[in-house]
Amino acid sequence: MISRLRLVFDNFTLILIAVVAAATFIPAQGIGAVIFGWVTNLAIALLFFMHGAKLSRQAIVAGAMHWRLHLLVFSCTFILFPLLALALRPLLLPLLGDPLYLGVIYLCALPGTVQSAIAFTSIARGNVPAAVCSASASSLIGIAVTPLLVNLLTNIEASGTVSTLDAIGRISVQLLLPFVAGHLMRPWIGGWMDNNRRWLKNVDQGSILLVVYTAFSASVIDGLWKQVPPSALLELTAVCCVLLAIALFVTARLSRTLGFNVEDEITIVFCGSKKSLATGVPMAQILFTGAAVGPALLPVMIFHQIQLMVCAVMAQHYARRNNPAMAA
Repeated sequence: MISRLRLVFDNFTLILIAVVAAATFIPAQGIGAVIFGWVTNLAIALLFFMHGAKLSRQAIVAGAMHWRLHLLVFSCTFILFPLLALALRPLLLPLLGDPLYLGVIYLCALPGTVQSAIAFTSIARGNVPAAVCSASASSLIGIAVTPLLVNLLTNIEASGTVSTLDAIGRISVQLLLPFVAGHLMRPWIGGWMDNNRRWLKNVDQGSILLVVYTAFSASVIDGLWKQVPPSALLELTAVCCVLLAIALFVTARLSRTLGFNVEDEITIVFCGSKKSLATGVPMAQILFTGAAVGPALLPVMIFHQIQLMVCAVMAQHYARRNNPAMAA
């Protein structure tokens, strides 16, 4: 059974599902919740410190000059997705209900991924330096833009979000400062980080799992699964598939219409169509309060798994171009 599941889901996703199940049946409560909250804050700071330390200054310089590509990626990430959430509101709101629709809005307001966008671009033989620059910049820009978009697209009083200025301030302290500190430390620890990427990935993923457990524990205690029945999860999965399909089609079509070469198209598709779980999970704890956190995270988690499966297939397809040996 496990081997069959691994054909569809990677190990991290299986563990993520197990963590959600653990939070459902054994949620952190009382003093345990307080301890998990402090540990979670430290884990988030460590996560973004590591992201900053991994970012090479040379990669920034190499990719930064490709401004047309970055402008298109940012437009797809922070304009196309939010417009989709608004355009589909008459359909999604009655289908999903207020809590999950808020989660879809939050998903659409998030920045793109960093590690997986770069990895898929590399596998597909795309413009990797531009991917590094675009994905990293998207993550940093999202610290300010995501709270503003959530504020713009939702009713603050009804949605359970905190004030925009307060959210940006807290996100900057909790995410941006560790990121900048890690990047400033790169001349001393960068080599060690590059040589230990394999096991540091476990620290990266462990931080996300810890945040998911803490957030879902609080939401379960506040009645998450009474708000979100199993049928709603199936409907939400279908919605995420549609959003990803539209984003992939639009990014590919725009890149070709605007005259980008295939390498740049690959970068635009993988950077402009993806949403970050690593940024979305800790940011949700700051932007949302109480029972709103769990429903806000569900669309992000489902979309994350779908984008990994679909983009893995697309990366292999792109990689086979002009390569008869791979095509065979």
